[in-house]
Amino acid sequence: MKKMLAVIDYQNDFVDGALGFPGAQALDEGIAHLIQERLAMGDTVLFTLDTHGDDYLQTREGKALPIPHCLAGSFGAQLYGKTQALCCETCANAQIHVVHKHSFGMDPAEVLRLRERLGQVDDILIVGLVTNLCVLSNAVLLQAAWPNAHIAVDAALCGSADPDLHQKALDVLRGLQMEILHAE
Repeated sequence: MKKMLAVIDYQNDFVDGALGFPGAQALDEGIAHLIQERLAMGDTVLFTLDTHGDDYLQTREGKALPIPHCLAGSFGAQLYGKTQALCCETCANAQIHVVHKHSFGMDPAEVLRLRERLGQVDDILIVGLVTNLCVLSNAVLLQAAWPNAHIAVDAALCGSADPDLHQKALDVLRGLQMEILHAE
């Protein structure tokens, strides 16, 4: 059984930077532990990185959310804390895949390339930020790429600045037949 851990946008700007929010820092230990555990088991670990250019404020997203964040090459675009250290220490590892994305979800062409590289994936666990935007968007894309995979979202290792939207996103994901772990 091939398994994947998808770590969605656990980046400095979403934790304690431009779009940071209370509670996001507390996820680092759990996400880092999960990465170590999954790598030790031989699983694939996917990191998505929100990555914007200098033209961010002219994009559709930038017009709706006029707060520059995760600018390519900036500290805010890097993964946060122990999660960053794990990715950097193991980046040459064939189990690690990093996808830079320029909107909420990965580019569909990139998802297809990922599917070609990885082949069949039977089990996908999703963690990261922000539940109601990037986690939701990428969960749907992963489900489209691997429609027969068991997909779970760990609610305790996801977060949003808006607790109500976090919960609503989990409800939508549950409605899309994904398992929600550690829900309150």
